Amino acid sequence: MVPSTFEENLDKSLFTPVEYVAENARQKALEVYARLSAAGEMRSLIIGADTVVVRDDAILEKPKSEDAAVAMLNSLSGRSHTVSTGVALVYAPSAGDSEPRVHSFVETTIVTFAHLNSDVICNYVQTGEPMDKAGAYGIQGAGGSFCSGVKGCYHNVVGFPMHRFCLELDCVRLHEWVSVEAPS
Repeated sequence: MVPSTFEENLDKSLFTPVEYVAENARQKALEVYARLSAAGEMRSLIIGADTVVVRDDAILEKPKSEDAAVAMLNSLSGRSHTVSTGVALVYAPSAGDSEPRVHSFVETTIVTFAHLNSDVICNYVQTGEPMDKAGAYGIQGAGGSFCSGVKGCYHNVVGFPMHRFCLELDCVRLHEWVSVEAPS
């Protein structure tokens, strides 16, 4: 795995939440592709992904403080919100191509929270779990106990829509690239 160094500083006012997450994923993947290509470390496929939690068309970032985490969880309590993951697949150029091919998609899942009382929220925030999670919760951890319903892909809420990824993956292109690039 090669982490992207793309600074996630796109102007959110220029995008819908779905466009924003798609562009973040694309920029992450292209940054890694450019860096590896410049170093002569060509890869057949670079995958970039970004996940956002959206409530009332507002993107909920990772909380910057415990108070912010409490406020986010209060805003999600007893309501539904969406989790969108943008995925960008950057395929290395194949024969006759000079540029990589970029294919992107966004998977969106609706998550419903039960009503949460302030003690539950405060105790959860004290665990530290919400501090590095968009929307201040992790469905794969203790925060999963807040979810009364998930409509769509659970793995998308965790952070990567595996089923959709497998459907979108261009295995023919990868096979062609590997066949040409593989040492004899």
